[in-house]
Amino acid sequence: MESYTYPPTFIPQNPTIQAYTDLVTKNNEFFTYYKNNFIVSFASAGIICIIAIMSGYALSRLRIKFNKYIIAALMFSQMFPVVSRLISLYDILRSIHLLNTRTGLIFAITAAQIPFSTLLMSSFFDSIPRELEEAAYIDGAGKWYTLIRVVIPLTVSGLLAVGIYSFLMTWDDYLHASTLIQKDALRTLSVGIKLRYLGEFSYDWSLVNCISVVGALPMVFVFFFFQKYMIKGLTAGAVKG
Repeated sequence: MESYTYPPTFIPQNPTIQAYTDLVTKNNEFFTYYKNNFIVSFASAGIICIIAIMSGYALSRLRIKFNKYIIAALMFSQMFPVVSRLISLYDILRSIHLLNTRTGLIFAITAAQIPFSTLLMSSFFDSIPRELEEAAYIDGAGKWYTLIRVVIPLTVSGLLAVGIYSFLMTWDDYLHASTLIQKDALRTLSVGIKLRYLGEFSYDWSLVNCISVVGALPMVFVFFFFQKYMIKGLTAGAVKG
């Protein structure tokens, strides 16, 4: 097999698409993992966006004396690695019967990403002049109407940045999925590939490389079409004072 030749060849001598054919015809499990990845990623991104809008707006507009401590707590929470909370997450989800469910995995991933997403949305809300909201209040608009019809349309780029960031982080998640999901039918892409297609002593490199290409396509698509929103959003979060 050409993958094992030494010295390695950078240009394949006998290119073939047999691995892609085998993936479609013989590996139905892959598409189950693929579907699970889409469900978890889209659901997590949607929930995170909704929570980040409300919490980020509150953090930006409600100037209370504990604001700086809340911001510090959100930033401090990002210092801890994922592995430091997995045992607690496992125990909590088991106690509420959400272990080995997509719902439990979505909640766990959402909780991990909310602090950063909240700070990111807060930065965008800070850039919106308060006078626009005051004008809406004078015209008789309530807080929810002002938020939905006046403020959010002005922060679409920030909302897209949060959504894209959440989707990409969830798509690549391994630790949460490998710890909280043991049922093969509910596994996501990264865990499914590791446990089914990467053996202890030998790999089918052509199939593994094929799966890697197909699995990376959504991220390539997102980066290609939405990279300007990611750059703008992450830059805004970086310069927040």
